Amino acid sequence: MVASLSIIWALTRKELRIESRNRDVAIAIVMFASLVIAIFAIAIEPTARKAIEAGPGVLWAAVTFAGVVGLTRATSHELENDAVGALMMAPVSRDLLFIGKALGNFIFLAVATVIVFVVFTFLFNLSVLHVEVLVIALLATIGLSAVGTLFSSLTFRARAREVLLPMLFLPSVSPLLFAAIRVTSSAATDEAWSASLPWIQLAVAYDVVFVTASALLFGFVLDD
Repeated sequence: MVASLSIIWALTRKELRIESRNRDVAIAIVMFASLVIAIFAIAIEPTARKAIEAGPGVLWAAVTFAGVVGLTRATSHELENDAVGALMMAPVSRDLLFIGKALGNFIFLAVATVIVFVVFTFLFNLSVLHVEVLVIALLATIGLSAVGTLFSSLTFRARAREVLLPMLFLPSVSPLLFAAIRVTSSAATDEAWSASLPWIQLAVAYDVVFVTASALLFGFVLDD
């Protein structure tokens, strides 16, 4: 158990070290996501009503954009010096490889999500700091990281991976994003917790199914 945790931490630290050495990329991703929010804010001129109606969709579109761009950049790093080939040759379980990479993606996406939430609150003047929103944000980040790790590994050898990854990733995570938008919308209108509960349960079920499936399929993807 201790050995497995040390391997996972080493893999996660490797992912974070790569990102820390490419701070310009991380900053660019956050800036682009923030720019998406700014463009929508200018386009719809969010009054209190418009912010509640359109804000949740804009917020999660920006988070998803940051996730796609981050996953694409992470994939390009894996191609440098055949890093994936070196990982496959290492005497490490494929399950641990998946957990390490997914955890690294989770931390990166979580940080980006926090920044996007702050920018959104400032530009749309709409507070999303509700318990149910924080819960769905955690669940969404878990699901996006796990599914993104699988599909980024699936498409990293493809020539058109920058196009192929979003085409596979976005439809797969659409139920999770829809649940996140509905929960955020309910919180913005001060609805009771019971209004958000079915969508939170959907997100939990999604994470259980897709995280498990991604972990099981990850080894086959690498071997192919």
